Amino acid sequence: MITYEYPLSERIRTLLRLEDLFDRTRYFLAREDPLDHHCALVAIFEIIDVAGRADLKSDLMQELERQRQVLSTFRGSPDVAQDALDRVLREADETFSSLATNAGKTGQHLRENEWLMSVKSRINIPGGACEFDLPSYHFWLHRSTDARLADLNGWLAPLLPVRDGISIVLRLLRDSGKAGAFTAMQGQFQQMLSGKVAQLIRVRLDDDLAFIPEISANKYALMIRFTEPVADSSGAWGGARPRQSETNVSFELTYCNL
Repeated sequence: MITYEYPLSERIRTLLRLEDLFDRTRYFLAREDPLDHHCALVAIFEIIDVAGRADLKSDLMQELERQRQVLSTFRGSPDVAQDALDRVLREADETFSSLATNAGKTGQHLRENEWLMSVKSRINIPGGACEFDLPSYHFWLHRSTDARLADLNGWLAPLLPVRDGISIVLRLLRDSGKAGAFTAMQGQFQQMLSGKVAQLIRVRLDDDLAFIPEISANKYALMIRFTEPVADSSGAWGGARPRQSETNVSFELTYCNL
């Protein structure tokens, strides 16, 4: 199955973007080539740009505290797996404490690093990180793998409580909904929300189906338009914009809300 997620608030949109960037960073840090570590550093720079647009840390702490209070009411309930509940509460407690002790604005330790900010200013320019523009960065990329990893992990470490907080909040959000089976007649689906509150909409399709959902929603209605990719004359992807499907499309739909 392939899952498409559509956030219904700027806050959830930011969390999803950061989740993607942390996943990308983790992927490139697991590799050893200098170009992979360049991509990891670019992702870290993007993290501090996205996280710095709002009071993210305070927002995460408030949400973790709210979820701790809600989840604590399920202690002793026979319908709830107590081991799993205790594990989530423990993770929330530990992450809350880490965020509370991590002083300053998210990514401030990187913004105070003059060399990193000089690299960041050049990386934002297409082709701006060539060795003739940034000889010191070229030198860093040619250090040993272990030395580069030590630097990258050190720069990333103060951001990990934010990553953990995002992981907990999004996991609880995704688990809050119950999937239902629906069919989009001739590729189109619309449902009135009728007062239903959601922060995230999830659409799941069999990954062997060549349909792409284009989702739009407001507080009154959800609309999904399924399109089909169009190949060029050689069969390559992207010959033209995806076209409206005229096929009935079966999919799963989940409304998620904390």
